[in-house]
Order: sequence, then structure tokens, then C-alpha cells
Amino acid sequence: MNRLANKVAIVTGASSGIGRATAKLFAAEGAKVIVGARRQAELDSLVAEITAAGGEAIALAGDVRSEAFQQALVATAVDRFGRLDIAFNNAGTLGEAGPSTGVSEAGFSEALAINLTASFLGAKHQIAEMAKHGGGSVIFTSTFVGYSFAFPGVAAYAASKSGLIGLTQALAAEFGPQNVRVNAILPGAVDTDMYRDMNDTADKQAFITGLHALKRVAVPEELARSVLYLASDDASFVTGTASLIDGGVSITRS
Repeated sequence: MNRLANKVAIVTGASSGIGRATAKLFAAEGAKVIVGARRQAELDSLVAEITAAGGEAIALAGDVRSEAFQQALVATAVDRFGRLDIAFNNAGTLGEAGPSTGVSEAGFSEALAINLTASFLGAKHQIAEMAKHGGGSVIFTSTFVGYSFAFPGVAAYAASKSGLIGLTQALAAEFGPQNVRVNAILPGAVDTDMYRDMNDTADKQAFITGLHALKRVAVPEELARSVLYLASDDASFVTGTASLIDGGVSITRS
């Protein structure tokens, strides 16, 4: 407990899934958390849960594609708590799916805007603030899709999420001298709303489950624990990594 005592963290995509589980874990470990997402009601219920458990959190609703919203998240951290130590840029979308020859330019661009450009805009302002206070930890949510495994029909998702790995490496190299660490997690299948939207039948879920060495999908709390490690001082010499947290999907062929 208290691995993040006296730390201040931003979590985007916090209204559900991995983001919500991570925000709760960060708070339980002592961090003061600014939670961001589009849905105000879900954020308010998250803050209520964290507060009831003895933690401290502030909700700010908005669109991660907006640079002004990204700036506002950082400003809220500084105005309320005086600093920023951790940022988990987790908000994402599946984007327009289906045969790539039929994907629209607008659909492809939207996936890039939400999954990649928004994460850059967040990191741009997060890192600038962290560097003022001796460093920090920035974490992105990428995916195994388009890295170690491919599915048909999700080109926009794969391309935008793969771009986060290059961004991770570039930022880690650039800001390592300021003690800002930058890493990405690459989850396998996780039982979230997005997973259920992609796999909306028992047959589809059985197929995805079978791809994993562990023959199951993760729950969000399992991913949250890996994010906690990267956020904490336990990972003080870890930067520039693309960390597979994938239940063995990358190495399974049976």
C-alpha cells in the first residue's frame, strides 16, 4: 500500500474499463487522482467510489482530442495539488472497423485523433509540467494488435495504437535526461465494454479466449496492477518499453 503516496496522477478514459480500475488503484495506493473522460455521470460515480474508500479524486469531463482539455487536466492537477507526477493516457477507441478498402478517411482519421494524437497532446503538456518537479511517469495504452498479432478489419485501430509505441520511444529518449519515464502497455483481450462490442457473441468470445496461453481474457484490475508498477518508483529504471500484458496471446499458436 501507499506506493504512490504524495503523488498526483491524471487518468484519461477513466469512466470505465482499464482506466476506471487504474484510477481506483492509484487512489488506493495514495495518489491524488484527476480523472478525465467524456461522461460526467460515470466520472462522478468514480469519484464517489474513491472518496468513500478514503481516497482523493477530482473529475473533469471533456474530449481528449481537445488540446485545451488536455491543458485543463494538467492545470487542475497543479491548481489543486501543486504538481503532476503520473499520467496514464488510456482513452481510446476501436474506430471504424470492417474491410479496409471500405474504411472512410474520416473514420481512419478519427481513430488516429483519439488513439494517437490525443495521447501526444496529453503528453506534451504533462511532460512539460513533470520536468519542473524532477520528473515523472507517462504511460500509454497501446495493444498487441498490430504489434505481435493481427486481425482483419481493424486497420485504423492497429495503426493508431502501433503509433503509440513509436511515440513512447521518441519521448523516452527526449525526456530521459529530465527524469521523465515514458512507457506503453500492450494488453491482450480485457473484459471491457470495447471487448464486448468487438466480440458480441459466445463464439467470438470463445475464439478470442482460445488465442491466449492462459485460455482466458483479463479483467481490468489485472492491467491496472501493471500500470501501477510503471507509475511507481519500482519502475525507476524502466523507460521506452512496450510491455506486453497479454496472457500469452503473442506466443500462442495452439
